[in-house]
Amino acid sequence: MIRLMSSATPPTFATVVHSRAAAGGRAADLAAFVRHSAQRVALSKHPLWLNVLARGLGHEVYAVEAVAGGCTVGFLPLAFVSSMLFGRFLVSLPYLNTNGVIAQSADVQAELISRAATLADELGCRYLELRHEAPIAHPDLNAALTSKVHMRLALPATGDLLWKGFDSKLRNQVRKGEKGNFAVAWGAADQLDGFHDVLAENMRDLGSPVYGKALFRAILDTFPGDAEICLVRDGAKPVAAALLLHGSGITEVPTASALKAYNPSNVNMLMYHHLLRRAVERGQGVFDFGRSTTEGSTFKFKKQWGAEPHPAAWQYRVLDGEVGDMRPDNPRYQRAIRIWQRLPVAVTRRLGPLLVRGIP
Repeated sequence: MIRLMSSATPPTFATVVHSRAAAGGRAADLAAFVRHSAQRVALSKHPLWLNVLARGLGHEVYAVEAVAGGCTVGFLPLAFVSSMLFGRFLVSLPYLNTNGVIAQSADVQAELISRAATLADELGCRYLELRHEAPIAHPDLNAALTSKVHMRLALPATGDLLWKGFDSKLRNQVRKGEKGNFAVAWGAADQLDGFHDVLAENMRDLGSPVYGKALFRAILDTFPGDAEICLVRDGAKPVAAALLLHGSGITEVPTASALKAYNPSNVNMLMYHHLLRRAVERGQGVFDFGRSTTEGSTFKFKKQWGAEPHPAAWQYRVLDGEVGDMRPDNPRYQRAIRIWQRLPVAVTRRLGPLLVRGIP
């Protein structure tokens, strides 16, 4: 068994690329290493996300581990995203907003990236994508996207303090949502159908393919108690929904949606108040609203809750094409987005998972 190393990294170490099967046997040690890598660690950093992505999206996954003196000193999770339509990519990690290298020293950091770059070459990938928060200088990384930021809110100790921290406009919007007599429920697999109903319609309206239920079922099964769904209903009709991930000191909301027709009701404001209170009740110190383009609409929505921007530096080894080729704001996709928005939800629910699994 490889032990968690608490002292400085020795001058020599080895890197090992584990397949999914081999990584399963390393999960406990890798999880311990990740957990002790920072004071607060998001659930999205957990090595079991490799199992989630393999099961939920059918990706081939790899765990690149650095070992010194029988101790884990570095970890880089990777997913091989492949489709006939878009090509091949090596990503750390798809679906999640942040991941990449976790290492005890700069030399370990550099070696993990070098090994990932080699693997990307071996797999014939268009690019390697590392979803870092701080840039890492490395000769194999030749491009970056820094136009988005993570929006995070430092949480108070109680729900009352949370409420007092909102300005009067925000409190009035939440109160308007409360007057709608919506029912708010928490759960896991028992709320998955309603959650996905809302998500599928919202993603169709946005012109984006929706992830299938299999991904969310894998998340809920893998992280019982730490991954949960908030579902808001108008009578029997699901109208807003979110997935929460509770890590060590930080709660994330990687997916949240509300039906467009209910925008005037402020049901989305009501739901987010419940999401924030849930994190406070669990004693979390930070709420992560996810990434947003600076000064964009979602940035302004998150900022009104008090969230502050934190850097996001997605770094690349580009081998074929440009970094922006697969970004949804690329002009070449605008016509396809408009067509998608006009399709019946039943059609987009069927086609979406097939398409989105091949998009990094």
